[in-house]
Amino acid sequence: MYNHCKVTDFDYCLWSVTNENLERKKQVMFECSHPAPATKMSRQQILTLIAMASINFSSMICYSILGPFFPNEAKKKGVSQAMIGLIFGIYALCTLVGSLILGKYIVQIGAKFMIVAGLFVSSGCTVLFGFLDQVSDGTVFIVLCFITRCINAIGFSAAVTSSFAVSGKVFPDNIATVLGFMEIFTGLGLILGPPLGGWLYQSFGYEIPFVFTGCLLFATVPLNLWILPSFDAVPSSQNSFLRLCTRIKILLICFVVFTLSSGLGFLDATLSIFAIEKLNLSAGSVGLLMIGLSLPYGAASPIFGVISDKYPSIRKWMMVVGGMATAVSFCFLGPLPVFHIRSQLWLTVLMLIVVGFSLCMSCIPTFAEMIACAHENGFEEGMSTLGLVSGLFSAVWSAGMFFGPTIGGYITQALNFEWSAGVQGALAFLAVRKINFQIKTRPREHLIQEVIN
Repeated sequence: MYNHCKVTDFDYCLWSVTNENLERKKQVMFECSHPAPATKMSRQQILTLIAMASINFSSMICYSILGPFFPNEAKKKGVSQAMIGLIFGIYALCTLVGSLILGKYIVQIGAKFMIVAGLFVSSGCTVLFGFLDQVSDGTVFIVLCFITRCINAIGFSAAVTSSFAVSGKVFPDNIATVLGFMEIFTGLGLILGPPLGGWLYQSFGYEIPFVFTGCLLFATVPLNLWILPSFDAVPSSQNSFLRLCTRIKILLICFVVFTLSSGLGFLDATLSIFAIEKLNLSAGSVGLLMIGLSLPYGAASPIFGVISDKYPSIRKWMMVVGGMATAVSFCFLGPLPVFHIRSQLWLTVLMLIVVGFSLCMSCIPTFAEMIACAHENGFEEGMSTLGLVSGLFSAVWSAGMFFGPTIGGYITQALNFEWSAGVQGALAFLAVRKINFQIKTRPREHLIQEVIN
Protein backbone atom coordinates (compact mmCIF):
# COMPACT_ATOMS: atom_id res chain seq x y z
CA MET A 1 0.00 0.00 0.00
CA TYR A 2 2.95 2.27 0.55
CA ASN A 3 3.63 2.41 -3.18
CA HIS A 4 0.38 4.36 -3.68
CA CYS A 5 0.75 6.66 -0.65
CA LYS A 6 1.09 10.31 -1.48
CA VAL A 7 3.57 11.00 1.32
CA THR A 8 6.55 12.64 -0.38
CA ASP A 9 10.16 11.47 -0.62
CA PHE A 10 10.89 14.70 1.17
CA ASP A 11 8.78 13.51 4.13
CA TYR A 12 10.60 10.19 4.36
CA CYS A 13 13.94 11.87 4.38
CA LEU A 14 13.03 14.33 7.10
CA TRP A 15 10.93 12.26 9.50
CA SER A 16 12.69 11.31 12.73
CA VAL A 17 11.56 7.79 13.54
CA THR A 18 10.65 7.59 17.25
CA ASN A 19 8.25 5.44 19.24
CA GLU A 20 5.87 8.26 20.10
CA ASN A 21 5.19 9.36 16.51
CA LEU A 22 5.26 5.93 14.81
CA GLU A 23 1.50 5.43 15.04
CA ARG A 24 0.86 8.93 13.69
CA LYS A 25 3.05 8.23 10.65
CA LYS A 26 1.19 5.01 9.91
CA GLN A 27 -2.08 6.90 10.20
CA VAL A 28 -0.84 9.58 7.78
CA MET A 29 0.17 6.90 5.27
CA PHE A 30 -3.25 5.24 5.56
CA GLU A 31 -5.03 8.58 5.01
CA CYS A 32 -2.84 9.33 2.00
CA SER A 33 -3.74 5.92 0.52
CA HIS A 34 -7.47 6.58 0.98
CA PRO A 35 -8.15 10.17 -0.17
CA ALA A 36 -11.53 11.66 0.67
CA PRO A 37 -13.94 12.08 -2.23
CA ALA A 38 -14.31 15.57 -3.66
CA THR A 39 -17.36 17.50 -2.48
CA LYS A 40 -19.02 20.73 -3.52
CA MET A 41 -18.05 23.86 -1.65
CA SER A 42 -20.29 24.97 1.18
CA ARG A 43 -21.66 28.49 1.58
CA GLN A 44 -19.04 29.20 4.25
CA GLN A 45 -16.25 28.11 1.92
CA ILE A 46 -17.54 30.29 -0.93
CA LEU A 47 -17.79 33.34 1.35
CA THR A 48 -14.31 32.66 2.70
CA LEU A 49 -12.92 32.51 -0.84
CA ILE A 50 -14.50 35.87 -1.65
CA ALA A 51 -13.12 37.41 1.53
CA MET A 52 -9.60 36.05 0.98
CA ALA A 53 -9.64 37.16 -2.66
CA SER A 54 -10.57 40.73 -1.68
CA ILE A 55 -7.78 40.81 0.93
CA ASN A 56 -5.11 39.51 -1.46
CA PHE A 57 -6.11 41.75 -4.34
CA SER A 58 -6.44 45.05 -2.47
CA SER A 59 -3.42 44.48 -0.22
CA MET A 60 -1.12 43.67 -3.12
CA ILE A 61 -2.21 46.73 -5.09
CA CYS A 62 -1.36 48.93 -2.11
CA TYR A 63 1.95 47.16 -1.62
CA SER A 64 3.11 47.21 -5.25
CA ILE A 65 2.31 50.79 -6.29
CA LEU A 66 5.53 52.11 -4.72
CA GLY A 67 7.90 50.31 -7.08
CA PRO A 68 7.65 52.43 -10.25
CA PHE A 69 8.02 55.90 -8.73
CA PHE A 70 8.79 55.99 -4.99
CA PRO A 71 12.54 55.14 -5.23
CA ASN A 72 13.09 57.94 -7.73
CA GLU A 73 10.92 60.34 -5.71
CA ALA A 74 12.90 59.51 -2.57
CA LYS A 75 16.18 60.16 -4.39
CA LYS A 76 14.92 63.66 -5.23
CA LYS A 77 14.51 64.25 -1.48
CA GLY A 78 18.13 63.31 -0.83
CA VAL A 79 17.58 59.69 0.24
CA SER A 80 20.39 57.26 -0.62
CA GLN A 81 19.86 53.92 -2.40
CA ALA A 82 20.72 52.02 0.79
CA MET A 83 18.19 54.04 2.80
CA ILE A 84 15.53 53.48 0.13
CA GLY A 85 16.14 49.77 0.47
CA LEU A 86 15.77 50.10 4.24
CA ILE A 87 12.45 51.96 3.85
CA PHE A 88 11.19 49.04 1.79
CA GLY A 89 12.76 46.53 4.15
CA ILE A 90 11.44 47.96 7.42
CA TYR A 91 7.94 47.09 6.26
CA ALA A 92 8.92 43.44 6.10
CA LEU A 93 10.78 43.57 9.42
CA CYS A 94 7.71 44.86 11.25
CA THR A 95 5.56 42.32 9.42
CA LEU A 96 7.92 39.63 10.71
CA VAL A 97 7.52 40.69 14.33
CA GLY A 98 3.79 41.22 13.97
CA SER A 99 3.26 37.82 12.33
CA LEU A 100 5.01 35.93 15.11
CA ILE A 101 3.11 37.69 17.90
CA LEU A 102 -0.29 37.71 16.21
CA GLY A 103 0.09 34.14 14.98
CA LYS A 104 0.74 32.99 18.54
CA TYR A 105 -2.35 34.74 19.93
CA ILE A 106 -4.74 34.38 16.99
CA VAL A 107 -7.16 32.27 19.05
CA GLN A 108 -7.32 34.81 21.88
CA ILE A 109 -7.68 37.81 19.55
CA GLY A 110 -10.00 36.18 17.06
CA ALA A 111 -9.24 35.49 13.40
CA LYS A 112 -12.04 37.65 11.99
CA PHE A 113 -11.21 40.65 14.21
CA MET A 114 -7.54 40.43 13.21
CA ILE A 115 -8.44 40.57 9.53
CA VAL A 116 -10.88 43.48 9.81
CA ALA A 117 -8.69 45.54 12.18
CA GLY A 118 -5.58 44.87 10.11
CA LEU A 119 -7.25 46.04 6.90
CA PHE A 120 -8.50 49.21 8.62
CA VAL A 121 -5.04 50.14 9.95
CA SER A 122 -3.29 49.31 6.69
CA SER A 123 -5.69 51.34 4.55
CA GLY A 124 -5.32 54.42 6.79
CA CYS A 125 -1.53 54.27 6.67
CA THR A 126 -1.57 53.88 2.89
CA VAL A 127 -3.52 57.13 2.55
CA LEU A 128 -1.22 58.93 5.02
CA PHE A 129 1.86 57.81 3.09
CA GLY A 130 0.56 59.74 0.10
CA PHE A 131 0.99 63.07 1.90
CA LEU A 132 4.64 62.61 2.87
CA ASP A 133 5.79 64.59 -0.15
CA GLN A 134 4.52 67.68 1.70
CA VAL A 135 7.21 67.36 4.41
CA SER A 136 10.73 68.73 4.17
CA ASP A 137 13.55 66.80 2.55
CA GLY A 138 16.05 64.69 4.42
CA THR A 139 15.67 63.36 7.96
CA VAL A 140 12.03 64.35 8.54
CA PHE A 141 10.90 62.63 5.35
CA ILE A 142 12.87 59.48 6.19
CA VAL A 143 11.57 59.26 9.78
CA LEU A 144 7.94 59.71 8.75
CA CYS A 145 8.37 57.09 6.02
CA PHE A 146 9.65 54.64 8.63
CA ILE A 147 6.83 55.35 11.11
CA THR A 148 4.07 55.07 8.52
CA ARG A 149 5.51 51.92 6.97
CA CYS A 150 5.93 50.25 10.37
CA ILE A 151 2.32 50.81 11.44
CA ASN A 152 1.10 49.79 7.99
CA ALA A 153 3.11 46.57 8.29
CA ILE A 154 1.51 45.63 11.61
CA GLY A 155 -1.94 45.95 10.06
CA PHE A 156 -0.85 44.00 7.00
CA SER A 157 0.64 41.19 9.13
CA ALA A 158 -2.60 40.87 11.10
CA ALA A 159 -4.71 40.50 7.95
CA VAL A 160 -2.36 38.16 6.09
CA THR A 161 -1.46 35.89 9.02
CA SER A 162 -5.12 35.44 9.91
CA SER A 163 -6.13 34.88 6.29
CA PHE A 164 -3.65 32.00 5.92
CA ALA A 165 -4.95 30.40 9.11
CA VAL A 166 -8.58 30.82 8.05
CA SER A 167 -7.83 29.26 4.66
CA GLY A 168 -6.26 26.25 6.33
CA LYS A 169 -9.21 25.94 8.70
CA VAL A 170 -11.94 26.13 6.05
CA PHE A 171 -10.08 24.10 3.38
CA PRO A 172 -8.03 21.51 5.32
CA ASP A 173 -7.82 19.01 2.42
CA ASN A 174 -7.17 21.43 -0.45
CA ILE A 175 -5.02 24.14 1.04
CA ALA A 176 -2.48 24.27 -1.82
CA THR A 177 -5.27 24.47 -4.42
CA VAL A 178 -7.00 27.26 -2.51
CA LEU A 179 -3.76 29.20 -1.99
CA GLY A 180 -3.01 28.78 -5.68
CA PHE A 181 -6.43 30.25 -6.47
CA MET A 182 -5.79 33.09 -4.02
CA GLU A 183 -2.48 33.83 -5.71
CA ILE A 184 -4.42 34.70 -8.86
CA PHE A 185 -5.69 37.75 -7.00
CA THR A 186 -2.26 38.34 -5.50
CA GLY A 187 -0.90 38.32 -9.04
CA LEU A 188 -3.67 40.61 -10.27
CA GLY A 189 -2.86 43.07 -7.50
CA LEU A 190 0.83 42.92 -8.33
CA ILE A 191 0.05 43.26 -12.05
CA LEU A 192 -2.28 46.24 -11.72
CA GLY A 193 -0.42 47.99 -8.90
CA PRO A 194 2.78 49.10 -10.69
CA PRO A 195 1.21 50.35 -13.95
CA LEU A 196 -1.70 51.89 -12.06
CA GLY A 197 0.65 53.58 -9.62
CA GLY A 198 2.93 54.77 -12.42
CA TRP A 199 0.01 56.15 -14.45
CA LEU A 200 -1.63 57.89 -11.48
CA TYR A 201 1.73 59.36 -10.47
CA GLN A 202 2.44 60.72 -13.94
CA SER A 203 -1.11 62.05 -14.38
CA PHE A 204 -1.97 63.41 -10.92
CA GLY A 205 1.19 63.51 -8.83
CA TYR A 206 2.48 61.73 -5.74
CA GLU A 207 -0.62 61.77 -3.50
CA ILE A 208 -3.34 60.26 -5.70
CA PRO A 209 -1.89 56.72 -6.10
CA PHE A 210 -1.88 56.23 -2.32
CA VAL A 211 -5.25 57.87 -1.68
CA PHE A 212 -6.94 55.80 -4.39
CA THR A 213 -5.48 52.44 -3.35
CA GLY A 214 -5.93 53.20 0.35
CA CYS A 215 -9.64 53.83 -0.20
CA LEU A 216 -9.84 50.61 -2.24
CA LEU A 217 -8.34 48.68 0.66
CA PHE A 218 -10.69 50.37 3.14
CA ALA A 219 -13.68 49.18 1.08
CA THR A 220 -12.75 45.59 2.00
CA VAL A 221 -13.31 46.31 5.72
CA PRO A 222 -17.15 46.31 5.66
CA LEU A 223 -17.11 43.57 3.00
CA ASN A 224 -15.13 41.18 5.20
CA LEU A 225 -17.03 42.25 8.31
CA TRP A 226 -20.23 41.19 6.58
CA ILE A 227 -19.33 37.98 4.72
CA LEU A 228 -16.50 36.45 6.77
CA PRO A 229 -17.73 33.85 9.30
CA SER A 230 -16.52 33.79 12.90
CA PHE A 231 -14.29 30.96 14.09
CA ASP A 232 -14.42 29.48 17.58
CA ALA A 233 -11.24 27.82 18.82
CA VAL A 234 -9.60 26.71 22.05
CA PRO A 235 -6.01 27.83 22.82
CA SER A 236 -3.39 25.07 23.10
CA SER A 237 -0.65 25.33 25.71
CA GLN A 238 1.45 22.61 24.01
CA ASN A 239 1.98 24.45 20.72
CA SER A 240 4.88 26.88 20.41
CA PHE A 241 7.08 28.41 17.74
CA LEU A 242 10.15 26.90 19.42
CA ARG A 243 8.78 23.38 19.17
CA LEU A 244 7.70 23.97 15.57
CA CYS A 245 11.12 25.27 14.58
CA THR A 246 12.93 22.20 15.96
CA ARG A 247 11.69 20.21 12.95
CA ILE A 248 14.42 20.07 10.29
CA LYS A 249 11.87 19.89 7.50
CA ILE A 250 10.20 23.07 8.74
CA LEU A 251 13.55 24.89 8.84
CA LEU A 252 14.43 23.84 5.29
CA ILE A 253 11.07 24.95 3.93
CA CYS A 254 11.47 28.24 5.80
CA PHE A 255 14.83 28.79 4.10
CA VAL A 256 13.20 28.19 0.71
CA VAL A 257 10.47 30.71 1.55
CA PHE A 258 13.14 33.18 2.72
CA THR A 259 15.05 33.04 -0.57
CA LEU A 260 11.85 33.51 -2.61
CA SER A 261 10.66 36.57 -0.72
CA SER A 262 14.16 38.01 -0.63
CA GLY A 263 14.24 37.99 -4.43
CA LEU A 264 10.86 39.72 -4.69
CA GLY A 265 11.79 42.35 -2.11
CA PHE A 266 15.06 43.01 -3.92
CA LEU A 267 13.23 43.65 -7.20
CA ASP A 268 10.74 45.99 -5.52
CA ALA A 269 13.50 48.26 -4.25
CA THR A 270 16.01 48.19 -7.12
CA LEU A 271 14.42 47.22 -10.44
CA SER A 272 12.81 50.58 -11.16
CA ILE A 273 16.04 52.57 -10.83
CA PHE A 274 17.92 49.97 -12.93
CA ALA A 275 15.24 50.15 -15.64
CA ILE A 276 15.19 53.96 -15.65
CA GLU A 277 18.97 54.43 -15.67
CA LYS A 278 20.15 51.44 -17.74
CA LEU A 279 17.15 50.74 -19.98
CA ASN A 280 15.97 54.37 -20.28
CA LEU A 281 12.36 53.60 -19.30
CA SER A 282 9.80 56.01 -17.81
CA ALA A 283 7.99 55.40 -14.53
CA GLY A 284 4.90 54.27 -16.41
CA SER A 285 6.94 51.86 -18.52
CA VAL A 286 8.58 50.44 -15.41
CA GLY A 287 5.11 49.59 -14.12
CA LEU A 288 4.45 47.68 -17.34
CA LEU A 289 7.83 45.97 -17.03
CA MET A 290 6.88 44.57 -13.63
CA ILE A 291 3.90 42.83 -15.22
CA GLY A 292 6.46 40.44 -16.66
CA LEU A 293 6.99 39.17 -13.12
CA SER A 294 3.43 39.31 -11.78
CA LEU A 295 1.47 37.93 -14.74
CA PRO A 296 3.14 34.51 -14.98
CA TYR A 297 3.09 34.21 -11.19
CA GLY A 298 -0.66 34.77 -10.99
CA ALA A 299 -1.43 32.67 -14.07
CA ALA A 300 0.56 29.63 -12.95
CA SER A 301 -0.50 29.67 -9.28
CA PRO A 302 -3.80 27.72 -9.59
CA ILE A 303 -2.15 25.15 -11.85
CA PHE A 304 0.69 24.47 -9.42
CA GLY A 305 -1.80 24.49 -6.53
CA VAL A 306 -3.88 21.71 -8.09
CA ILE A 307 -0.75 19.72 -8.94
CA SER A 308 0.56 20.10 -5.40
CA ASP A 309 -2.65 18.80 -3.82
CA LYS A 310 -3.23 16.02 -6.36
CA TYR A 311 0.38 14.78 -6.51
CA PRO A 312 2.05 15.65 -3.19
CA SER A 313 4.91 13.27 -4.02
CA ILE A 314 6.31 15.84 -6.48
CA ARG A 315 6.21 18.83 -4.10
CA LYS A 316 9.90 18.39 -3.39
CA TRP A 317 10.71 18.51 -7.09
CA MET A 318 8.56 21.58 -7.53
CA MET A 319 10.71 23.36 -4.93
CA VAL A 320 13.97 22.04 -6.40
CA VAL A 321 13.20 22.81 -10.05
CA GLY A 322 11.66 26.16 -9.19
CA GLY A 323 14.65 27.08 -7.06
CA MET A 324 17.13 26.21 -9.81
CA ALA A 325 15.18 28.23 -12.40
CA THR A 326 15.04 31.18 -9.97
CA ALA A 327 18.81 31.02 -9.43
CA VAL A 328 19.60 30.99 -13.14
CA SER A 329 17.13 33.75 -14.03
CA PHE A 330 18.47 36.13 -11.36
CA CYS A 331 22.02 35.60 -12.64
CA PHE A 332 20.93 36.62 -16.16
CA LEU A 333 18.56 39.40 -15.05
CA GLY A 334 21.38 41.99 -14.96
CA PRO A 335 23.07 39.97 -16.26
CA LEU A 336 26.13 39.15 -14.12
CA PRO A 337 29.23 40.94 -15.46
CA VAL A 338 31.12 37.62 -15.67
CA PHE A 339 28.92 36.64 -18.62
CA HIS A 340 29.98 39.76 -20.58
CA ILE A 341 26.43 40.27 -21.85
CA ARG A 342 25.08 43.79 -22.25
CA SER A 343 21.88 44.73 -20.37
CA GLN A 344 18.96 44.57 -22.81
CA LEU A 345 15.24 45.10 -22.39
CA TRP A 346 14.20 41.80 -24.01
CA LEU A 347 16.53 39.81 -21.77
CA THR A 348 15.27 41.57 -18.64
CA VAL A 349 11.63 40.89 -19.59
CA LEU A 350 12.38 37.24 -20.37
CA MET A 351 14.16 36.68 -17.04
CA LEU A 352 11.33 38.38 -15.12
CA ILE A 353 8.87 35.97 -16.75
CA VAL A 354 11.03 33.00 -15.72
CA VAL A 355 11.33 34.39 -12.20
CA GLY A 356 7.54 34.69 -11.99
CA PHE A 357 6.98 31.05 -13.00
CA SER A 358 9.81 29.65 -10.89
CA LEU A 359 8.88 31.57 -7.74
CA CYS A 360 5.32 30.31 -8.11
CA MET A 361 6.45 26.70 -8.58
CA SER A 362 8.63 26.85 -5.46
CA CYS A 363 6.26 28.82 -3.23
CA ILE A 364 2.87 27.14 -3.71
CA PRO A 365 3.76 23.78 -2.05
CA THR A 366 5.54 25.28 0.96
CA PHE A 367 2.59 26.23 3.19
CA ALA A 368 0.84 22.88 2.70
CA GLU A 369 4.09 21.07 3.51
CA MET A 370 4.55 23.07 6.70
CA ILE A 371 1.03 22.23 7.88
CA ALA A 372 1.53 18.54 7.07
CA CYS A 373 4.84 18.49 8.93
CA ALA A 374 3.27 20.08 12.00
CA HIS A 375 0.47 17.48 12.09
CA GLU A 376 2.92 14.63 11.55
CA ASN A 377 4.90 15.74 14.59
CA GLY A 378 2.02 15.80 17.02
CA PHE A 379 0.55 19.30 16.62
CA GLU A 380 -3.21 19.19 16.95
CA GLU A 381 -5.39 19.96 13.95
CA GLY A 382 -6.99 23.27 14.86
CA MET A 383 -6.83 27.05 14.63
CA SER A 384 -4.02 27.23 17.21
CA THR A 385 -1.66 25.16 15.04
CA LEU A 386 -2.75 26.96 11.87
CA GLY A 387 -2.04 30.28 13.56
CA LEU A 388 1.48 29.15 14.47
CA VAL A 389 2.23 27.84 10.99
CA SER A 390 0.77 30.87 9.21
CA GLY A 391 2.59 33.19 11.62
CA LEU A 392 5.90 31.42 11.01
CA PHE A 393 5.33 31.39 7.25
CA SER A 394 4.50 35.11 7.20
CA ALA A 395 7.44 35.90 9.49
CA VAL A 396 9.96 34.04 7.33
CA TRP A 397 8.50 35.59 4.19
CA SER A 398 8.83 39.01 5.80
CA ALA A 399 12.41 38.28 6.87
CA GLY A 400 13.26 37.71 3.22
CA MET A 401 11.38 40.84 2.21
CA PHE A 402 13.54 42.76 4.71
CA PHE A 403 16.80 41.13 3.69
CA GLY A 404 16.25 41.52 -0.06
CA PRO A 405 15.70 45.30 -0.25
CA THR A 406 18.14 46.13 2.57
CA ILE A 407 21.14 44.02 1.59
CA GLY A 408 20.26 44.22 -2.08
CA GLY A 409 20.08 48.01 -1.89
CA TYR A 410 23.45 48.16 -0.14
CA ILE A 411 25.14 45.89 -2.70
CA THR A 412 23.53 47.83 -5.54
CA GLN A 413 24.91 51.07 -4.12
CA ALA A 414 28.36 49.60 -3.42
CA LEU A 415 28.66 47.66 -6.70
CA ASN A 416 25.70 47.61 -9.11
CA PHE A 417 22.34 45.96 -9.82
CA GLU A 418 23.91 43.16 -11.84
CA TRP A 419 26.04 41.85 -8.94
CA SER A 420 23.22 42.31 -6.46
CA ALA A 421 20.86 40.20 -8.60
CA GLY A 422 23.56 37.54 -8.77
CA VAL A 423 23.61 37.37 -4.96
CA GLN A 424 19.87 36.67 -4.97
CA GLY A 425 20.47 33.89 -7.48
CA ALA A 426 23.16 32.40 -5.25
CA LEU A 427 20.74 32.33 -2.29
CA ALA A 428 18.16 30.43 -4.36
CA PHE A 429 20.81 27.94 -5.45
CA LEU A 430 21.93 27.45 -1.85
CA ALA A 431 18.35 26.60 -0.80
CA VAL A 432 18.19 23.92 -3.50
CA ARG A 433 21.53 22.47 -2.38
CA LYS A 434 20.37 22.29 1.24
CA ILE A 435 17.25 20.33 0.29
CA ASN A 436 19.20 17.85 -1.84
CA PHE A 437 21.87 17.42 0.84
CA GLN A 438 19.28 16.61 3.49
CA ILE A 439 17.64 14.06 1.19
CA LYS A 440 20.94 12.30 0.55
CA THR A 441 21.83 12.06 4.25
CA ARG A 442 18.79 9.88 5.02
CA PRO A 443 18.06 7.42 2.19
CA ARG A 444 14.38 6.68 1.66
CA GLU A 445 14.71 2.90 1.76
CA HIS A 446 16.29 2.93 5.21
CA LEU A 447 13.53 5.06 6.69
CA ILE A 448 10.75 2.99 5.10
CA GLN A 449 12.20 -0.12 6.67
CA GLU A 450 12.33 1.57 10.07
CA VAL A 451 8.66 2.60 9.81
CA ILE A 452 7.56 -0.92 8.76
CA ASN A 453 9.52 -2.53 11.59
